[in-house]
Amino acid sequence: MPATLNAKELTLVYNSSTSEGKKALAFAYSIAPKVNRQDVSEVALSSTFVRQVVKQLNLRPKDLLNRAHPYYQQHLRGRDLDMEGWLHVLTHNPYLLRAPIALQGDRAVLCEPASLIYTLGERKAKAS
Repeated sequence: MPATLNAKELTLVYNSSTSEGKKALAFAYSIAPKVNRQDVSEVALSSTFVRQVVKQLNLRPKDLLNRAHPYYQQHLRGRDLDMEGWLHVLTHNPYLLRAPIALQGDRAVLCEPASLIYTLGERKAKAS
């Protein structure tokens, strides 16, 4: 993943096995001519990319995790990790993402619900 994302391309980090992931993908294609699909069930996320996503969302890595997931409950619940520790968890267990993440240029949105992806297009329309 490049350090700066292509402003014309929408990057979607999602899980194709979830209904929210499938919805977000459909929504992404409805607002962007080119979608860079990062399906966490097929690709590994680099720590650099995860760090960039966390920074753009202005959230902690732990905030992106699905705390109801059985793996989280069994292995992570109650653990107090630092930023690097949570980045490591997210990088090595991307299926723990609680919702799809859409990125375009310097903007990012946690798509919870999936329709929040449309906020990327709204900001762009207002800027024009």
